[in-house]
Amino acid sequence: MTPSWRKPVGALIILALIVLWCVLVASLSGVVGRLHWAVQAVFYLVTGIVWITPMRPLLLWMETGRFR
Repeated sequence: MTPSWRKPVGALIILALIVLWCVLVASLSGVVGRLHWAVQAVFYLVTGIVWITPMRPLLLWMETGRFR
């Protein structure tokens, strides 16, 4: 069995997406910091969950080579 190149490439893509998402969310901290604490909590809760959405097709591609 030959090792697949998709797993290391997929892992690097996942790391890049996480870094990109963190930079995006952190860049909004000035605006979000002026909001009410409850709105901030909802914002960070939602942004903390939403980043997982693109991971499922990427993990599927890493395992099977297909996005569906």
